[in-house]
Amino acid sequence: MFTILIADDEERIRRLVSDFLRRDGYTVLQAADGGQAMELIDQKLGSIDLIILDVMMPVYDGWSVLRHIRAKNKEVPVMMLTARTEDTDEVFGFDLGADDYITKPFSPIVLSARVRAIEKRRHQHDQEVFQSGELTINEVRREVCVAGETVELTPKEYELLIYFKNNQNIAASRENILNAVWGYDYFGDLRTVDTHIKKLRAKLGPCGAMIETVRGFGYRFEGAKT
Repeated sequence: MFTILIADDEERIRRLVSDFLRRDGYTVLQAADGGQAMELIDQKLGSIDLIILDVMMPVYDGWSVLRHIRAKNKEVPVMMLTARTEDTDEVFGFDLGADDYITKPFSPIVLSARVRAIEKRRHQHDQEVFQSGELTINEVRREVCVAGETVELTPKEYELLIYFKNNQNIAASRENILNAVWGYDYFGDLRTVDTHIKKLRAKLGPCGAMIETVRGFGYRFEGAKT
């Protein structure tokens, strides 16, 4: 379920936006000021898929809430609502990490369409990212992380990890791994596979245990144990 937090001190705006979003099948959380927004973000950020922030709110303004969000999470989309029309405000918002910007008064139909576009982009992004336990692989960015920390892999180590990810739970012989990752025209020793897997396991730390040895045959990538 796609969950959206709407933070605006105008009850009429919150009710209007919430009604349209719920009609489209979204789950909606509401905050009446920046303080309430920060509390909900601290409690539920991991389950929130989009945040819609009014710029001018009591307690904390939208910019302060946006900074708070980006200090905790760089990925969750944030849409800013404002009655101000200066270009400098939009540039400021984008520099702080906003993903979209809507000026009041706005059409709820247009806002709903922009929300759907953000949902579609987020779904596409999620498909590009593989997650298993604390291991994350973003193939678009060629980035591997363990527990949120980037792991520096050589090109061949990265290709080896992608091979295992694409053949999860399948036992692969050393020869098959060598042919798939190094190519059929590679004339090196099969021990090359063992050496690279040893280094890859070490770099992955606790996630290295996901690459299991199949005695007398090769290796199998089992992923996180649940």
